[in-house]
Amino acid sequence: MKKLIIAIALMTLFGSLAYGQKKMTVEQTLMKMEQEMTDGVIKGELSAYDKYAADSAVFTDPGGMLTNKAQSMAMFKAGDLKIESSKIDGMKVQMFGNTAVVTFTSMDKGMYKGKDISGQYRWTDVFVKMGGKWKLVAGQGTPIMQQ
Repeated sequence: MKKLIIAIALMTLFGSLAYGQKKMTVEQTLMKMEQEMTDGVIKGELSAYDKYAADSAVFTDPGGMLTNKAQSMAMFKAGDLKIESSKIDGMKVQMFGNTAVVTFTSMDKGMYKGKDISGQYRWTDVFVKMGGKWKLVAGQGTPIMQQ
């Protein structure tokens, strides 16, 4: 009888723990994806970026240069673009059906082709749900001028 009571207590405990775990919201999922891509770029690991960015994605960098996913990945792999650190702040997600716009600022330390690009930036990324998965389809970074 004692074993039965312990078994029921354990099933109740683990059942309530599993029930209490909530599924991440779309907003939380997109924020996590943004952070994973940033963390990967800092480490020189592009698997999250490759996974989350659509093959047809386009990006306008803070200097105004337009690149696609393959070109962006090539810059990182070649070492032309190196991000040493990035602190993301104020991330917001706006939903429009199967499209989401993510905005945030970052304080970055990095180099592009030997030139210091450290500073504060504002980012706008557009995600679209395709085939049941969220994909980054466009992004733009703008330097925030110090006053």
